[in-house]
Amino acid sequence: MLTGRSLVSFRRNLLAWFAQFHRDLPWRRNKDPYRIWVSEIMLQQTRVAAAIPYFERFLASFPDVSALAAAPEEEVLRLWSGLGYYSRARNLQKAARQIVAQHDGLFPVSPQDVLALSGIGEYTARAILSIAHGKKHAVLDGNVARVIARLGALRGDLRSNGRWRELQEKADTLLDPHAPGDWNQAVMELGATICTPRSPQCPRCPVNPWCKALKQGQVDCIPEKRNRRATEEITLAALVFADPKGRTLLLSSANSPAKTRGHANLAALLSRLWHFPTIEVRRDAAQEMRAHVEANFLHGKKLEGKLQPLKKIRHAVTYRRITLLPFRLELSALPSVPHSKILPIADLSSVAISNLTRKVGRSAQI
Repeated sequence: MLTGRSLVSFRRNLLAWFAQFHRDLPWRRNKDPYRIWVSEIMLQQTRVAAAIPYFERFLASFPDVSALAAAPEEEVLRLWSGLGYYSRARNLQKAARQIVAQHDGLFPVSPQDVLALSGIGEYTARAILSIAHGKKHAVLDGNVARVIARLGALRGDLRSNGRWRELQEKADTLLDPHAPGDWNQAVMELGATICTPRSPQCPRCPVNPWCKALKQGQVDCIPEKRNRRATEEITLAALVFADPKGRTLLLSSANSPAKTRGHANLAALLSRLWHFPTIEVRRDAAQEMRAHVEANFLHGKKLEGKLQPLKKIRHAVTYRRITLLPFRLELSALPSVPHSKILPIADLSSVAISNLTRKVGRSAQI
């Protein structure tokens, strides 16, 4: 990679660009490690624009580690509802409790102590320690890896173990030791806004004089596309009970069947949050849902009401593509079920639900 005067000029150009053009993001307004940590966890698998309102609501309710540690898990999940990948929220609170119990409520500064916290890996630890505390740790995520690969015109699978280690070594070499936090944010910003996966804005890039991929005309083919896991198709059916007051019944993950047919844990597909009664469809959605209701909600009695089909829902969870067939069932009184909640169909926001459950609720509002 770059050395000597070229490296000095490279660093100067990138940091000057970042100082002038960086986005005004709420977690960048101070060096509070708690805010930086929450933002880094939220930004995993989530776009910046989508994360900002969640971040602001989350910090308004849980302004510090102690508040997050003391909060009911249900409330943490409710405020996370819609962001997806809910293990992030659970690990975030678990780590907050570790910090309170083991570090007197102060975010640790030792890499070993940070890595021992739930849900924090190498990248997140490096990001927090460099940005909040000025520690000399270079970060490596997808954006940074793409920038480095194009700078060096590196081919092959960037995520292979050997190549990823090589990229980390190159990131360590490029790191500006005098401003590690700004440097890491600058490289990530460059990858997020200029050196993008598709249609990179090379003429506007502050470091294009040093980019080998640009000189070789290879920007569009670096990094190489990865082989994606085959998509799994899953068909589910969900039932929205409705009483005369417009209320419905939601179940906890304790009510979910363990697995779908050779595919996935159904509770995981429903994010282990509150959800409508849901089954995997094998052949006939209405017939199978009717049998499910009679066996699990009516204690073997025949269902007299009619299942009203609602609009089909499409949903994706990682490599799984879900087709969900919702039904609405009008009843004079909602069944009594353990581990359940009764609440208005038009307002499910008082509990933690996934985007999939939210889509079902919207389809049933007639």
